[in-house]
Amino acid sequence: MRPDPDGWIAWPAPAKLNLFLRIVGRRPDGYHLLQTVFRLLDWGDTVRLRVRDDGRIVRHGVSVAGVAEADDLTVRAAKLLQNASNIGKGADIVVDKRIPAGGGFGGGSSDAATVLVALDAMWGSAQGADALAALGLRLGADVPVFVQGRNAWAEGVGEALTPVDLPPAGYVLADPGVHAATAELFRSPQLTRDCPPATISDFVSGVPLGNVFEPVLRAREDAVEAVFVALSRIGRPRLTGSGSGCFVEFEGIEPAERALATLPAGLKAWSAAGAARSPLLDALEAYTSSAST
Repeated sequence: MRPDPDGWIAWPAPAKLNLFLRIVGRRPDGYHLLQTVFRLLDWGDTVRLRVRDDGRIVRHGVSVAGVAEADDLTVRAAKLLQNASNIGKGADIVVDKRIPAGGGFGGGSSDAATVLVALDAMWGSAQGADALAALGLRLGADVPVFVQGRNAWAEGVGEALTPVDLPPAGYVLADPGVHAATAELFRSPQLTRDCPPATISDFVSGVPLGNVFEPVLRAREDAVEAVFVALSRIGRPRLTGSGSGCFVEFEGIEPAERALATLPAGLKAWSAAGAARSPLLDALEAYTSSAST
């Protein structure tokens, strides 16, 4: 985790899965109250960062097509940390994208979390995980889980996190190529908004908890339904988050890879392993260790 000759350091920004997703009510301000389990993966984007001395935050290239630099979550994250820390340093940012946008795999939120965690270390601003998670919540409800870096049971709008230990697992992931508009889905009259609250014990015991967005998206998007049909050949497909991404869980990465090999060649699918904790935390420890030697 030392800088390359040009001063860049590459940091992981892992994807996530929602192993289920329920809406159990609404807050007075209109935000939906959720229950979910976040599962972090060992696969995702890479965010490359370089410290600047002039205080400027500069995005190089495009992280998500059609997103202006000022609206980019990585740029906003860097400026938020800069202001909160009252620090004069800046950063160059490059995002090497692998996580498809709008798929519910958490790409934008994870990229933002990686910027917060990595620049906190590179700038020496020493905000710490809890303060960074609070900053991240201002960018999006999924950012805190990526900052904290642990698989978690989540409630509230997704920010009230309880770490959970999950068994090893491998996944076949699929992208139908549909950019699901979260705000539009939340407005759908077909969306179930009054699920009975579940418990961690329900999840651990294997009670099927489902994803409230799944029937809405499958009815709206032929491409999502087609992916569900294709994945049903290898197991039980599920939707992740409020995006269009789908997955099937296996007991390990090897059976996931074997199942992946049997799918139609035209399907945009790949495999990934579940992570016991975020690769970002491993990178942070490596950076801290190398900086102290």
